[in-house]
Amino acid sequence: MSRFTIYQDNYADATFVSNLFIDEYMKEANDAQLKIYLYLLRMMSAHMTTSVSDIADKFNHTEKDVMRALKYWEKNKLLSLEYDESKTLTGIRLLDVSHKNGADIVPLAPVVPLPSKESVSSDKASPLKASDENFMEEKTVFEKPSYSLDQLKEFKSKEETAQILFVTEQYIGKPLSPSEIKTILFFSDRLGFSIDLIDYLIQYCVDKGKKDFRYIEKVAVSWAEEGITSPKQAAKSARKYDKTVYDIMKALGKSTAPTRAEADYAIKWIKEYGFTPDIIMEACERTVLATDKHRFEYADSILTSWYKGNVHHKADIKRMDEAYTKNRSTAKAPVSNNKFNQFTQNNYDFDVLEKEILSN
Repeated sequence: MSRFTIYQDNYADATFVSNLFIDEYMKEANDAQLKIYLYLLRMMSAHMTTSVSDIADKFNHTEKDVMRALKYWEKNKLLSLEYDESKTLTGIRLLDVSHKNGADIVPLAPVVPLPSKESVSSDKASPLKASDENFMEEKTVFEKPSYSLDQLKEFKSKEETAQILFVTEQYIGKPLSPSEIKTILFFSDRLGFSIDLIDYLIQYCVDKGKKDFRYIEKVAVSWAEEGITSPKQAAKSARKYDKTVYDIMKALGKSTAPTRAEADYAIKWIKEYGFTPDIIMEACERTVLATDKHRFEYADSILTSWYKGNVHHKADIKRMDEAYTKNRSTAKAPVSNNKFNQFTQNNYDFDVLEKEILSN
């Protein structure tokens, strides 16, 4: 394939990104961290103000997601966070990427805490304060740092490291890139995984047909969050997780192995939403009573509304049901003229509802 040159017609109204950032920092950051950092550069170049809640809304993240990204870049010394006396974030100063002489770029305009927009999500209820730093510190333990070439060289020089890198290449079926080796260093250095656990992790993911290191890293972090320190614990957790997925399948009337889409729904409900089995089973029961088609999509619409409604226990579901009933009672519903059916009827069109679900 021939090489090509990239041209730009208009250099006006542009946001400039350091080549050093692209070469050294971009490859290690995840999508959320990259988007937020580039957006901060954009705000700085335009001398515009923003807020944590504005950034969260713009990229469809929670405020905690935004703060995790800001903490990540602060840890990598690309920015510093400024707080007022009440420990509320008031400003962000973008630092010189090269860190030469400790100089910094023109500071970003202050991050002004704006009134929270009305939302059912508790994650966007109020500006995050430094009192949440315990949560942040716990999360940053599981964020991959930017290892230097010297750190990478030292890691590769160890005998046990050479063995696990060789074994991993056999599993993956190709030589490991420097970025992938840094990920294995992260497993050992930050997550505290033993060589045996790293070996089991790679086997586990490859057996599932997953050789992508982004996927492997997500599994590793989830194990670290669960406190898994040995292959035996990992195997036990995997069996428990698989059982939960099949329980969901059974509850929705499915007797076959889950498809990738079905498994993704289950993963979201369990991992991302953090619902306990009883909450998920309640949604499945309601789904089965409501429709015979597109049950995973229907159940997902229920669980997503509960997640946004800050549901943690079955009592919270009752609260939401009562609020819904109260809101509907304000509108007078038609009463049937059938003398054998003198009660208020719900005019649900499930086919229409399912089309709406699938179109979202």
